[in-house]
Amino acid sequence: MDTKLQEQCGFWLKYDKYPDTLEEAKRLFASMDTEEIERRFGSRMTFGTAGLRAPMQAGWACMNDLTVIQASQGLAKHVLEHTSANNHLAFRVVIGFDGRHNSSRFAMRAARAFKQLGAEVYLFGEMVPTPFIPFAVSHLQCAAGIMVTASHNPKQDNGYKVYWSNAAQIISPTDKEIAAKIEDNLEPWPQAWDPLTEGDTVDALAEISDAYFQAARLIASPHCFVNISCTPTGTISSQQYLASSIDRNKLKITYTAMHGVGYRYVEQVFSAFGLPGFIPVAEQVQPDPEFPTVEYPNPEEGKGALQLAMATAERHSSGLILANDPDADRLAIAVLHDGKWHILTGNEIGSLFAWWLVHNYRTQHPGGSMDNVFMLASTVSSKMLQTMANVEGFQFDETLTGFKWLGNRAIDLMSANHEVLFSYEEAIGFCIGTNVVDKDGVTAAAVAAEMALFLAAEDKTLVNKLEELYALYGYHATFNSYYICHDKMIIDRIFGNIRKDGRYPDKLAGVPVRAVRDVTMGFDSSQPDHVSRLPVQSGHMITFVLENNLTITFRTSGTEPKIKFYSELISSGSTASERQAVDEQLRSLVTRTVEDLMQPAINGLVPKKD
Repeated sequence: MDTKLQEQCGFWLKYDKYPDTLEEAKRLFASMDTEEIERRFGSRMTFGTAGLRAPMQAGWACMNDLTVIQASQGLAKHVLEHTSANNHLAFRVVIGFDGRHNSSRFAMRAARAFKQLGAEVYLFGEMVPTPFIPFAVSHLQCAAGIMVTASHNPKQDNGYKVYWSNAAQIISPTDKEIAAKIEDNLEPWPQAWDPLTEGDTVDALAEISDAYFQAARLIASPHCFVNISCTPTGTISSQQYLASSIDRNKLKITYTAMHGVGYRYVEQVFSAFGLPGFIPVAEQVQPDPEFPTVEYPNPEEGKGALQLAMATAERHSSGLILANDPDADRLAIAVLHDGKWHILTGNEIGSLFAWWLVHNYRTQHPGGSMDNVFMLASTVSSKMLQTMANVEGFQFDETLTGFKWLGNRAIDLMSANHEVLFSYEEAIGFCIGTNVVDKDGVTAAAVAAEMALFLAAEDKTLVNKLEELYALYGYHATFNSYYICHDKMIIDRIFGNIRKDGRYPDKLAGVPVRAVRDVTMGFDSSQPDHVSRLPVQSGHMITFVLENNLTITFRTSGTEPKIKFYSELISSGSTASERQAVDEQLRSLVTRTVEDLMQPAINGLVPKKD
């Protein structure tokens, strides 16, 4: 090992006081596995999608007690400076954790760092869904929030997600400022390894649960409830009756928590909405950090992740499946239609939510204008919302990929007195309203259920409604997938070949390229000044618009070792055969394009499993 790496290993042996990782590091150093030592100790984790995410192992590049302590010390220092410079902010933080291995202990390490600087710390006493953290930041007027979770990542991973005082995920320059403070506070403080004692923190679970479900209840459709009366504080009284327009027994609903935290919270939000109970997937109800029944605890993976849910639904003659990921911030939906399961894509779910929310808004505001109403989507999501906006009269805006951008954009719009009705990203992340300015799979599950029940009363499924939307707004065909690649040099080489020093391809799959936007380089050929209107980002992201109106984007993931691609082709075709032809055309064009652009490094990539 070189001298610098030896120093990093020595620092670890000096600072790590957690027995498991300390012994793990000693065994690794004794093995003299230079490549593995370099991987874990040669560089530090960096802030990605609003925080940290990595395998749970010994090493500076991994999630463990020591790196959580360091991250928390830097964050606490930065939050203290922020509150000192803003007199209206209290030095207060809320911390939550999911059901993964080590999550509760990592949360306590974070709490200890803030307590050493005199912060008021709210630490949930039980595992909670991720949307509870941004909601609590707002409700408790905290200066920051922390959620220990790796969301839908494999079981060996964990993460550390940070929310700022505006209740949205952190963005630049805050992330860079926190990273700098972490570097300045690497040595554990005197009490860093001490356990928490009674009185150090406040458990706000009961207060936040009550407030969250009261706020969620106000989102319930006007078709669900009649005779709703509100107290002066805005909470709904108990005099609620399910409207006759929704038949509670028309559709049975199956729900899976995917071995995560969602079950009890979705059960409560269904009760808050006055919805009938659901059928749980018994094998996946209880939180289990081993995720024993799924290869990946990610409902976005489709049929492979939903096999148990489908079997449960079929046993109980259920026509709708709702699935949360392990931290319950995302929602997947499967619909039994014409005897077959249709797993809705994130774009399809987003289109349905948009229709439902416009429908409800108009019911509540008959004859009212929607000029001041916004819906948002990430730039790699379908442009169906934009098409709907052009027809229905609401406003549409797009952001970079990720809810850290969508949430902060929603806050900017609200600050300008606009109403934000809905935000979504194609990776099954949905934000209904603005109670939580982040994706929220708990409230989304209740809204999806009431929407499906409303349609069932008309003998329609969600797929039937999608077909109606395509007939009205045009068929928005999408084809998204990814390649797995653990080698950053291969990824950089692929995107370098696409850019060719600014000489981007003028044809893809034989079709002329109309415009290119390279957000990484701040370039957009469709703009008069060739400057991208979306912020420059550190990861790779390039979008091509072809002369046949095909749009295809290639980007790297901020949380997973993936190269993702997203494509869309809009057609006026309304029949099933016409839509199938568009799907086939899109898939053929994209497959050829991906093969051409990825070919220089195809042997280093692993395609997504169908």
